[in-house]
Amino acid sequence: MAVLRPYLYTGGVHKHGLLIELLEDVGGYIIQKVVTGTEVNLIMLIPEKDVPVVKKQSDELLGMMVEAPLTGVEIAVVSPTLASHHLPHSACDVAEYLRHPGANTNMIGLARGMGRRVSLSMDYERKLINEHDIAVFTFGSFSDCIINKKPKLFEGIEIPIVVTGGPDLKTEEVPGADLYVGNIGRTSHRLRKTEEVNALDKLNEGIGKIADNIRKQQAKDPLAVLPARVMKEIENQVSEIRTVLSPAPLTLQLNGLRVKLPYDEFHERLEKLEFDEGVTLSELADISKSKMKNYILIKIKSKSDVGFSI
Repeated sequence: MAVLRPYLYTGGVHKHGLLIELLEDVGGYIIQKVVTGTEVNLIMLIPEKDVPVVKKQSDELLGMMVEAPLTGVEIAVVSPTLASHHLPHSACDVAEYLRHPGANTNMIGLARGMGRRVSLSMDYERKLINEHDIAVFTFGSFSDCIINKKPKLFEGIEIPIVVTGGPDLKTEEVPGADLYVGNIGRTSHRLRKTEEVNALDKLNEGIGKIADNIRKQQAKDPLAVLPARVMKEIENQVSEIRTVLSPAPLTLQLNGLRVKLPYDEFHERLEKLEFDEGVTLSELADISKSKMKNYILIKIKSKSDVGFSI
């Protein structure tokens, strides 16, 4: 199975189809395409050995290619509550900054996160958060609250947990956190100061390392099929996905993808989705109803569970 490297291409709309054709020829994938006026942004997965070839084509088109290490990672940005008096203003900046290196982010406001004594997460919310690859909890500016009170929100969370807050704390001081990043507390302004931007860079770097560790663990027992391959087959065989107006109708995850089509209407078609190797998607993955709206969640099985990979 070829090693695929994630890249973001930014350039003019004119002749960008040449880059897409080249990518298809070398066995790569277009994850997302966004056209704004005369500019196009392409998030791509490129076979490692063919990166120089694609880079050459990018230069000829006068475009720019940079690595996007969080491509194919879906992140839940969790705030204790959406109430205006408590929601850290930094949450939107965190979610937006994580998109720069390619991540897909969903903001989740907990129903009972308000206040130190009553902060809890509902079972529904925990299951929704666990559908993601990584959870980022955006807390406030009080050390005691971050260390002693709010970690109860982590109960039942099975994915890596990243915490942001105002105080300068060590990760080991926050029970249950895999990473803590300070200087991102509750503020009344956008995060534009030097120390705040540096903290956001540190956040992206730390989450990138967590994602790499997940990929390394997966490499020991590879997935039965690449999520990008599943995405491509859905695009080819389920034409309705092209009419979906939601952002990223096919959202890649490290071990699967979220399909933004109604579960009741489309889950059987996805289960019967056929690959050239003569197998169906239901043999390679678990397909279930997502806790997010009425979407479809696909979690790909590992090679050891299936007995083969394609």
